[in-house]
Amino acid sequence: MKKYLPIILALSVVKLIVQWLGNRNYGFHRDELLHLSVSEHLDWGFMEFPPLIGVLGKVSYWLFDYALVGVRLFPTLAGITILILCCLMAIELGGKSRAVLLAGFCILAFLPFYRNHTLFQPVAFDQLFWTLGFYLVIKFINSQHKKYLILAGLILGLGLLNKYTILVWALGICVGLFFYRKGAVYRSKWLYVSGVLSFLIFLPNIIWQAQHGFPLIKHLQALHANQLDKVSPLEFGLEQLNFPFTLIISLLGLTALLIDKRLRKYRAIGVAAIVIISTMWLLNAKAYYVFAIYPVLFASGAVKVESIFARKPAMVVVIAVVVLLHSIYFIPEATPILPIDTYVKYAGLETENGRVELKGDYADMFGWEEQVQLVDSVYQSLKLRYLGGELRRGRGAKNTWKEI
Repeated sequence: MKKYLPIILALSVVKLIVQWLGNRNYGFHRDELLHLSVSEHLDWGFMEFPPLIGVLGKVSYWLFDYALVGVRLFPTLAGITILILCCLMAIELGGKSRAVLLAGFCILAFLPFYRNHTLFQPVAFDQLFWTLGFYLVIKFINSQHKKYLILAGLILGLGLLNKYTILVWALGICVGLFFYRKGAVYRSKWLYVSGVLSFLIFLPNIIWQAQHGFPLIKHLQALHANQLDKVSPLEFGLEQLNFPFTLIISLLGLTALLIDKRLRKYRAIGVAAIVIISTMWLLNAKAYYVFAIYPVLFASGAVKVESIFARKPAMVVVIAVVVLLHSIYFIPEATPILPIDTYVKYAGLETENGRVELKGDYADMFGWEEQVQLVDSVYQSLKLRYLGGELRRGRGAKNTWKEI
């Protein structure tokens, strides 16, 4: 294990540097402002999401006073942990140093992770809980130790307090485990202890939902009406094709988990992946919902590539470099590592009249301070008019203040 630490450490440092460069630029995204606002009103649940993001927002306030870099440090740490877990899963699946390198490069090359691990949203932590859950299941398969089942239950419970989509992960794992030793794990009481632990951790949110008329249902109805019903199954699939090199590694990994003799005992993970992807597809889920499954597929894919080129190990390094090089140019589109003037030139956003129209996430990172100043100026003017009216009434004048 120690011999792989330099590789994992180097990859983690690269991930940290790139994310850090992006974290300090521009302003808060509108979604980040939403998640920070709920931290001022902590509860066991909110209309759109469970309570954990609010708790993390409160911690960021205590530690960093809502500084941009400080708040974004949390999803960045989640992203670095995902990279480390991906490398560790490659080791657990029988990979050596080159498999570890390729697995880590896949994380660095997967462009959506840069956005996910920049913005303060539940997404980064959802991906972390999924990845950690897969890692614990693999550890259980390798060791048969009950503690990994218990820890998996703990992670599921915490994951449910972060984002409800982890239920799809749980469904996949439950189906997948039937394909491990013919479902022998279902005869173990520790699996059910793990399930009860998950339920108890999640119970406060269930109670909160019941007390408030299950707003989650109303939110899901609105989400389907306004967004998910407009997502076609074809779009869901095509979005995965936007990242062809990492997709090839993940498909190799999925295939290996299902049919490769060396990875046969991990078939449960492959079946779980199939169930998860199919469920997301049938639910018309947004494409990024399934991105959390990629780290385990990168790990298994890296192990498969290493075995294919066992006699030409240098080819694994070449493949890793090619996978990463394909993505480097596009990183500024995923996280704001470039100063805004440089990014405008990079993205070709300049127009003939000198007007710049930002798109997507970057457009949502500008203008909030100006809007706050505008609202505050209106508030202050109303306050002064109110005080002026109170002052005139105090002098015995008639009620000359007009309510606004």
